[in-house]
Amino acid sequence: MDDLVLLYVTCADQDEAKTIARALVDERLVACANILGPMTSVYRWEGAVAEDEEVAMILKTRGEMTERVTARIKALHSYDLPCVIGLPIRGGNPEFLTWLHGEVD
Repeated sequence: MDDLVLLYVTCADQDEAKTIARALVDERLVACANILGPMTSVYRWEGAVAEDEEVAMILKTRGEMTERVTARIKALHSYDLPCVIGLPIRGGNPEFLTWLHGEVD
């Protein structure tokens, strides 16, 4: 099960995150999405330092799905350049990892 990944995504707000999460789960691109509460993001954009409230989302899927998931997020997302970062899953509850693997088509 070394092919499993977490995808970290930021969204403008809770509603956008829920919309994206539901679509990805419904389309079986990800097994599960966790939407985290509001946070403050500080970043440089178009030459200036910006500060905005966002929510983070953690998606669980197979590594081979990363490109498809990223493309779908880009189609649904309000940002010109959405953050999608993949992190490998290295171990965990074997039964959960088996479930995760089986939920993604």
